Amino acid sequence: MPADFLKHCETIEECYEFSLSYAAQGHATDKGSAHGRQLRDHLSRALVAIRGIEPACGSALASGSFEPSAPYRAFFEVLARDARDSAAAVELVLAQPAIGSQLIDNLNASTHLRALLTGLFLAAEIFESHRARAAGEQHEIG
Repeated sequence: MPADFLKHCETIEECYEFSLSYAAQGHATDKGSAHGRQLRDHLSRALVAIRGIEPACGSALASGSFEPSAPYRAFFEVLARDARDSAAAVELVLAQPAIGSQLIDNLNASTHLRALLTGLFLAAEIFESHRARAAGEQHEIG
C-alpha cells in the first residue's frame, strides 16, 4: 500500500474533521484566534496533500500491483479529477481575507470535497485489501 497515498488521506481527513469542529463553533472570522490560525494551517496542509493524490495514484499504478490495470486507471482518473476540483475549492477559501464558520460549513458540504473523501476511503480500502492479500501470499511462500 503506497505510504504517501495514506499520508495524504490522513492529512485531508484531519483537515476535514478540524473543519467540522470549526464550522460548529460559529466563528465570524478566523482573524486573531488560535482556531483561525489552526484552520488555515490545516487547509494549507490539506491542499498540499490533495495535490499529491494524483502522483500517488500514478505511483500505485506504476508499481504493477493492480492488474488488470484498466479499472484502477479509470478510478484513479476520477480520483485525480476530484482532487483537482477540491484543490480549487480549498484555494478559493484560503484566498479569502476572513474565513468564518459558514464558509467552512459550505466547503465541508461541497460535493467536490465529499466526492474526494469518499473516493479516498474507497481507494484506501482497496489498497489495504491488496496489502493483506500480498502479505498472505508471502506468508504462504515463506
